[in-house]
Amino acid sequence: MIIIPAVDIRQGKCVRLTQGKIDQETIYSNDPVFIAKMWQAKGAKRLHIIDLDGAFSSKTQSIEILENIRKSVDAVIQFGGGVRSIEIIDQLVKLGIDKIILGTIIIYNPDIVRKAVSKYGEKIIATVDVINDKVAIGGWKEITEVESADILDRISKMDIKELIVTDIAKDGAMKGPNVKMVEKIAKSTDLRVIASGGISSLEDINKIKKLKKHGVIGMIIGKALYNETIKFEDALLGVRS
Repeated sequence: MIIIPAVDIRQGKCVRLTQGKIDQETIYSNDPVFIAKMWQAKGAKRLHIIDLDGAFSSKTQSIEILENIRKSVDAVIQFGGGVRSIEIIDQLVKLGIDKIILGTIIIYNPDIVRKAVSKYGEKIIATVDVINDKVAIGGWKEITEVESADILDRISKMDIKELIVTDIAKDGAMKGPNVKMVEKIAKSTDLRVIASGGISSLEDINKIKKLKKHGVIGMIIGKALYNETIKFEDALLGVRS
């Protein structure tokens, strides 16, 4: 199972939001490239990089920063935020991005998703961001009437192989993940699942680790790593033990 540090970018800085709210932002660094290099130096094999400006504005904004990160690290990069056209997907692939995260367009432009999967296969991964069992899109600004079970059914028909699952209410709250939701989703699909949201202790890591038998392959951790509530080295030991 893999531990994936989150590197969220807004206005050129590395930040963390609570439940996706801009008014609950903490700035951790003015240099996201340095942060990405730091996590790799600590042992990260994969990074979760999100362009928050892109997510909020519907168009990826941080291409230059992303390009500099790609040049600076060998780790697998999964990237999302405002990726809503095949042209942007093409650009990201040319930059050498390993995994491209799609969310909003799964609902609004499924034809683009199918085209991207046909073209790039397992480079395309899905994200399902949920609050009260409703799917949120557009940087979590819009809560749809689509339920998680419905979106999973759509994704399963698109030949996508990997899925990030986030409980928005838990994200950045430092109160533990929604283990039941992750388990329910993992059991209901053949997708490889990555858990996200609220993981804030070694106990939480152990709970997610137990879901490996249901197809959970990793977890994204953000604020807990930056606050050192969890030390990255301890997180790695936790999933290996």
